[in-house]
Amino acid sequence: MARIHISWVILVTQILVSVIVTQVGAKVPAIIVFGDSSVDAGNNNAIPTIARSNFQPYGRDFSGGKATGRFSNGRIPTDFISEAFGLKPAIPAYLDPSYNISDFATGVTFASAATGYDNATSSVLSVIPLWKQLEYYKEYQQKLKSYLGNSLASQRISEALHMMSLGTNDFLENYYTIPGRQSQFTVQQYQDFLVGIAGNFIKHLYGLGARKISLGGLPPMGCLPLERTTNFMGGNECMDKYNIVALEFNGKLKNLATNLNNELPGISLVFSDPYYIFMQIIRSPSQYGFEVSSVACCATGMFEMGYACNRNNLFTCTDANRYVFWDSFHPTEKTNHIIAEYVVKNVLAQFL
Repeated sequence: MARIHISWVILVTQILVSVIVTQVGAKVPAIIVFGDSSVDAGNNNAIPTIARSNFQPYGRDFSGGKATGRFSNGRIPTDFISEAFGLKPAIPAYLDPSYNISDFATGVTFASAATGYDNATSSVLSVIPLWKQLEYYKEYQQKLKSYLGNSLASQRISEALHMMSLGTNDFLENYYTIPGRQSQFTVQQYQDFLVGIAGNFIKHLYGLGARKISLGGLPPMGCLPLERTTNFMGGNECMDKYNIVALEFNGKLKNLATNLNNELPGISLVFSDPYYIFMQIIRSPSQYGFEVSSVACCATGMFEMGYACNRNNLFTCTDANRYVFWDSFHPTEKTNHIIAEYVVKNVLAQFL
């Protein structure tokens, strides 16, 4: 009888510990996202822009095979990060009418494909600029207060992980494509200009109660299939010039994070750098179970000139898991998962 009693006590203790750990461990009750197509779950569906992905073959591997507006065959990095934090497996877009504040209370994205830090970048394809994403966030906070009450809403905001992922479009779709900014800034000056915007944005978030913030860096943008296509003289290899800019910019963002951590009391600002893990996948795809890293799955199998999949040409590879890139600009779900896993383990683990 004593053994049965002890076993029962151990079992009850384990259950209680499990419950306590679950409650205490839920340090991040929501993930709130700002950025571009790397983290847009469909906000652009609600605005008049051509920068959309709410058509097949996008989303073919997403739950229900639905083209939600995510620029991938399936989930995007923030979806996997949400799941890793014990939250929902997909973060909804704020402008998606099929969701409401009860859904957004545990995670929401304000991101808009083709946007950037620079307002001029968002103007190229008429998408949501970063300042407007901040306005939506303020509106969201008001809804959250109505839903949870002022005290709980404020607590939710301070404990939520706020994620930023943008910058690639500022260089590839603006600075190097449209003459305006090049006539005003050297590329190093433009980097500083963008870092200034990023710093002000983080200070605004902080002023609105955010305390846990992840500042995302740039990927090796010279290795995107679209950029390799234009590198005729380099045999369609990665564009080193763009990768050097990405590394320089990332260094400045990392310094910004260090400075703001010293400047703003109580903030936990981390720099999430996808560059090296992404480059490793591109350079050694077989180590990660990929077969193709130079061209996209959603394409003709040749080097591509288009930004997104073509809704009139539904050719795609049979198995997206063999490809690093889904379209000429965006990774496959599998790549997103690997990068998200790396960032959670190496950077965001302090918030778990």
